[in-house]
Amino acid sequence: MLACFLWGQIQCVFFYQLVLLRVLFLKTSANLGRRRYKLSRNTQSLPYSSHLTLVIGIEARGFIFGPPIALAIGAKFVPLRKPGKLPGEVISEDYVLEYGKDCLQMHVGAVQPQERALVVDDLIATGGTLCAAMNLLECVGAEVVECACVIELPDLKGRERLKGKPLYVLVESH
Repeated sequence: MLACFLWGQIQCVFFYQLVLLRVLFLKTSANLGRRRYKLSRNTQSLPYSSHLTLVIGIEARGFIFGPPIALAIGAKFVPLRKPGKLPGEVISEDYVLEYGKDCLQMHVGAVQPQERALVVDDLIATGGTLCAAMNLLECVGAEVVECACVIELPDLKGRERLKGKPLYVLVESH
């Protein structure tokens, strides 16, 4: 079930809230993601057969969908957080959203050069958050292999901002 909320006075940007009260929805989306990446790791004929070494989860719902995939494929999970939530030394990437500015951070040393990443979030709208995550990873020398989201809002053309990186989605919402 999806709930749509209009935020403030902005006329064209809607916030989609994933309501995870239904266990079947959560289980199905986690299983689809695990199946895709576990199979792709073991089957050379699939387009995403490259060896993923880490799964990146974007705060907050990327923390729900990323870890089951990381566990299934034997990759480490690294969270990207909002400012001030990670202890210790962090690196940051500021970015602009359609309704303001934001920032993603990760621990220094959490990702090594040459690691191959899957970036997971719940939703792609304009692509700003995924682009910021990709920039942060590329800054430390990691390669983003693919991005994965539960929901895509294709009318906002976020896919076009992903520098040609593949995007896997479960649901499109027009």
